[in-house]
Amino acid sequence: MRGIMMDQPLLISSVLEYAAKYHGTTEIVSQTVEGPVHRYGYAEAQARAKKLARALAALGIGEGDRVGTLAWNGFRHYELYYGVSGMGAVCHMINPRLFPGQISYIVDHAGDSLIFADTTFVPLLEEIGTAGVVVVMTDEDHMPDTSLPCVHCYEALLASQDDDYEWPRLDENAASSMCYSSGTTGNPKGVLYSHRSTVLHAWASAVPDMLGLSAKDSVMPAVPMFHVNAWGLPYAATMVGAKLVLPGARMDGESLHRLIENERVTLSAGVPTVWLGLLDYMERTDKTVESLERCVIGGSATPRAMSVEMEEKHGVRVLHAWGMTEMSPLGTVNTAKHGMEDETSEQRYDRQVKQGRPCYGVDMEIVDDEGRKLPWDGQAFGELKVRGYWVCEGYYGGEGDSHDAEGWFSTGDVSTIDADGYMQVTDRSKDVIKSGGEWISSIDLENIAVGHPGVFEAAVIGVRHPKWDERPLLVVVRNEGSEVTAEELLSCYEGKVASWWIPDDVAFVDELPHTATGKLLKMELREKFADYELPS
Repeated sequence: MRGIMMDQPLLISSVLEYAAKYHGTTEIVSQTVEGPVHRYGYAEAQARAKKLARALAALGIGEGDRVGTLAWNGFRHYELYYGVSGMGAVCHMINPRLFPGQISYIVDHAGDSLIFADTTFVPLLEEIGTAGVVVVMTDEDHMPDTSLPCVHCYEALLASQDDDYEWPRLDENAASSMCYSSGTTGNPKGVLYSHRSTVLHAWASAVPDMLGLSAKDSVMPAVPMFHVNAWGLPYAATMVGAKLVLPGARMDGESLHRLIENERVTLSAGVPTVWLGLLDYMERTDKTVESLERCVIGGSATPRAMSVEMEEKHGVRVLHAWGMTEMSPLGTVNTAKHGMEDETSEQRYDRQVKQGRPCYGVDMEIVDDEGRKLPWDGQAFGELKVRGYWVCEGYYGGEGDSHDAEGWFSTGDVSTIDADGYMQVTDRSKDVIKSGGEWISSIDLENIAVGHPGVFEAAVIGVRHPKWDERPLLVVVRNEGSEVTAEELLSCYEGKVASWWIPDDVAFVDELPHTATGKLLKMELREKFADYELPS
C-alpha cells in the first residue's frame, strides 16, 4: 500500500516561485560590474528569470542543453541559476580562475550550447577563441567592442520577451546544473546536479544544525557563484526568503565591510583568504561589523586564531564547514550538540578546528588501506568516504572511478572522526595543494619542472602561507653539472598553468626521500620544510 499524498516534484523553479509569492519584496542587492548597486525583490527576479527562459527558447535552447556562465556574484547570474534550470536546461558554472586551456577543455567537454559572460570575461573568451554564441551580461550602454563572432546583449534579449511563462513540470531527477572539479589530477571532471539533489541540499543547509538560515537573515555569499553553486546559498537563501547580498567582483576587505554594514548582513560565507582580508582591513581602520552574526568558512582549514579573533574582537561566531564539488558541496558544519552548552571558550575553539559533523542526508566513514572501517575515536585516521542524497554517483561522461561497490564516494581526504561524529581532515591522499580555497595539482607542476634539462628530479609540496593558507614550493634535485636557477625554473610555468598555480619559490636539495617502491615521501618533505619562509 502506498501513501495517499500529493506527488509534487522537487524543482529549482519552485524555490524561486515560493520566494516571489511569499517574500516578493525582500531584496536581492547586487554590486554590479558596471559600478552601481542594483536592487530588486524576489518577485521581480522571478519575472526576469521567466523572460530569460523565453529568450533561451528563442535562441534554440531546450531541455538538457548545457548553458555556460562566466560571471561574478550578481543579479544577472542569479537569474541564470533559475531561468536556465527552470526551463529544463543545465546551468554550467565555469570557474574563470582555471587556466585558459582548461576552460576551453571544459566548455568543449560539457558541450555548452552558448555562454553567458560578464564584461570582465569577454577578453578571456577572445583568448580561448570560442566560435559559439556569447551573451554579454550587461546593458546596451556597456556592451564592449569584441572580436567574438556571435554576440548578444543580455538586457536586449530580456527586453524582447515578456514574463508570461509557466515553469514546466520537469522530472525532479533531471539534470539542473553542472560544475567541474578543479582537475587536481588530469583533466577536470564534470559533476551533474539534479533538481532533486539541489533542493534537498538547500533544505538541509538551512536547518539550525547547519547554517541556520531564516527569513530574518541577510545573507552574503562571498564564495563565488562559479565555485560549486556558491555553496548552495543562492538556493538556500531564496528558499527561506532571506535578503540576499551579492558582492560582485570586489572581494577586498573594504568592499566587503561596506556591504556588510550597509546591508546589515547577518551571515556570510567564504574561504579563509577572504576573511583574512576583512580582518586586516578592520584592524587597520579600527572598525568592526555590527550586524554580522555568523561566518561560514570552508575551502581550506580554518585557523584557530581566526575563530578567536572573529568572536572575541567582533562578536562573530565562526562555522567551520567542509564539502566538495561532488557533494553539492556541503558535507559537514561545526555546530555544537546537546551537552556542549557548558563548553569553555577554549574547548569550543579547539572543537571548531575540526571540519564538523554531517546533517541528515550525508553519511561518512573512514577506512584503512584495505577498506576496513576504522573506529571513531578521534585518533585513527584513514580515507574519508561519503554517500548521501546530494552526493554524485559518477562523473559526467562516465569518467573517473571514485565510487566503490557499496556506493561510497572516495573523497581523497585522510581524516579522523571522533566519538561525537566530528570529522577532521588530517592530510590529502593525492598530495594536492589547496591555496585560497582552490586546488593546485602538485603532479602537474612536477611534470613541467622535470621537463627542464637541468632538473634530475622534482617534487612540489604545500607550505604554510599567512594569507593563502598554503602555497606551492618546488623542491629540486639538479642534474649533475647543472646550475639552473630558481628564476629559470619558475619561468618555465608561464603560459603553461594559471599564474596562481606557479610555485612561490624553489628549494634545491641533494636528493629527495623515497619509499621502498620508489614513490616520493612527501610527508617527509612537508616535515622538513614545515618552517620554510616563502618570499613575500
